[in-house]
Amino acid sequence: MPVVVAEYASLLDQLRQVPDPRDRRGIRHALASVLAVAAAAVLAGARSFTAIGEWIADAPVQVQAILEVRRDPVIGAHRPPHEATIRRLLEVVDADMLDAILTGWLTARLQIHAESAPTSGRGRQRQAIAVDGKALRGARLAEHSTVHLLAAFDHNSGLVLAQTDVDGKTNEITRFQPLLEGLDLDGCVLTADALHTQRDHATFLVTKKNAHYILIVKKNQPSLHTQLKRLLWKRVPIADRRRDRGHGREERRTLKVLTVKAGLLFPHAVQAMQIKRQVRDLKQGKWRTVTVYAITSLPTWQASPADLAAWIRGHWSIENRLHYVRDVTYGEDHSQARTGNAPRNMAALRNLAIGVLRLTGATNLAQAIRHLSRDATRPLALLGLT
Repeated sequence: MPVVVAEYASLLDQLRQVPDPRDRRGIRHALASVLAVAAAAVLAGARSFTAIGEWIADAPVQVQAILEVRRDPVIGAHRPPHEATIRRLLEVVDADMLDAILTGWLTARLQIHAESAPTSGRGRQRQAIAVDGKALRGARLAEHSTVHLLAAFDHNSGLVLAQTDVDGKTNEITRFQPLLEGLDLDGCVLTADALHTQRDHATFLVTKKNAHYILIVKKNQPSLHTQLKRLLWKRVPIADRRRDRGHGREERRTLKVLTVKAGLLFPHAVQAMQIKRQVRDLKQGKWRTVTVYAITSLPTWQASPADLAAWIRGHWSIENRLHYVRDVTYGEDHSQARTGNAPRNMAALRNLAIGVLRLTGATNLAQAIRHLSRDATRPLALLGLT
């Protein structure tokens, strides 16, 4: 069933589209209500099913009413869903549908935010999207495999635009195109690590999605890697230079860019890049140098060296702006949710919470979550429920 995204709809209204997998007999709690409860609780910092159940049990009557918690006609009071009910539902709810609704709702708000934001003298910048995977280390299945998710992440906003699971019998490569199939990528630039430097991916992005790519090249593409390594980099001037200092280390990065007129051994690639990183631990004082090669379908007139350097650097923001937050702030790698669709659905709720906070302009997410946790009405406003 296709997802219909209403531009100004509340999250609760959007969640009514999720099909209910339960037998109609004996249903006490509306599915959309339970999912909205879970979303609000996770936004307020809940890490587990138990924490979600405790949050809604402690919530004021007006919050329970807004979330459409079932009201017992006999005693005239709300009866919030128990932890077991929340857990069982998140185990069986269609993960693809829930992900599509949550990311669609977030994307609609991102578009509203972008339309209201003032543009710079250069106009709006090209959207950059990182594709990267993450293993949920605590969610080990019966066959001892780990739940693995692949996400498309917007560099600028910090929002997850799409997410899919990676079956234990395959790998991220086969899930790359299904992940991006439903996204409007017209004019976007996709960044990915060396695993996704695949010819089929490049053709898919450029010819079918009208997008561009920046891909890291390592020895999984031996011919291409050899070609890039043999280019006359010593004759190429440094096009971009950056320096960072923090977290106990100093880093220097340089970028060289070269248009290869004879053609690169990769579909639609028109420029090659050499990225040299020099890293020094401030305590040890020794420099370590790493050289990496990359390719792009963007010609020189569509991307300056500064743009390319920023996009390459921005790709790794998915690690510290998404994966790190899910692990440290939400304790994802310690989560014991491992049955059915529960691991992915909980990850989708965490993505939603992080995205909502990003749209508010929060920079310290842990602090923002503590603020929300002190008043149960605060998460509702961010979810369009008040």
